[in-house]
Amino acid sequence: MADAARSAARQVEASPLVRALARGGYAASGAVHVLIGLLVLTLAFGGSGEADQSGALRAIAGAPLGLAVLWIIAVLLWALALHHLIEAFVLRDATPAKTWGRRSSEVGQAIVFGALGAVSASVALGERTEGNHSAEDASRDVLALPGGSIVLALVGLGIAGGGIAFVVMGVMRSFEKKMSIPRAGIGPAVKGLGVVGYIAKGVSLAIVGVLLLIAAVTSDASQAGGLDDAFDALHALFPGPLLVGLVGVGFIAYGLFLFFRARYARL
Repeated sequence: MADAARSAARQVEASPLVRALARGGYAASGAVHVLIGLLVLTLAFGGSGEADQSGALRAIAGAPLGLAVLWIIAVLLWALALHHLIEAFVLRDATPAKTWGRRSSEVGQAIVFGALGAVSASVALGERTEGNHSAEDASRDVLALPGGSIVLALVGLGIAGGGIAFVVMGVMRSFEKKMSIPRAGIGPAVKGLGVVGYIAKGVSLAIVGVLLLIAAVTSDASQAGGLDDAFDALHALFPGPLLVGLVGVGFIAYGLFLFFRARYARL
């Protein structure tokens, strides 16, 4: 029964339509990250705005045909999330530990892409979602539960750990294992974008995790925040604007890298 289910799942995964939509999901995520990077650069030069996924998607909503584009982005991201879920179900590795480690990674990516698709759909429906307020509200709800501080601390550690993992993937260039990047021509540029992008996103996620840890330790939900708060925290450091600008460039690099991943990903 399980083998039959895996066989059916592999057939769905191998479908040209599913693979095309999944590649489109990488491109959609790339567009969102490029916009986030541009918003972050605006903050670095003294501007204002919400430099996170919600802010980027609202910028798309304000463009001509923006609502239609938001729905396309949502569908593509959900297709990519489905691909990762199927991959988590069908993959088998040399050892059970390695298999479950890879499955956890695939499920995590499915959750991330699925959630981003949901945010895109909610913005298309006219809901005003703000990452920072959402993080604070969610943290407040968690802190109100018995043992909520411990749960929030574990979430913060998980996000910070994910950020560190992104940095390691960038430094070690492990993303190359899931892509067929040309050795010559544009290949070295794609690898460079991946290194810079993964490190920049990893740093931002690590800061978000630290903010959640602070909220857990102090039992103060107002200390929690999303990407926008992470950039504000960087801006408060010396030399803050330079650091924020570098992260903004890194997000643009990551977004451009995702466009190439849409082309060279091994699906």
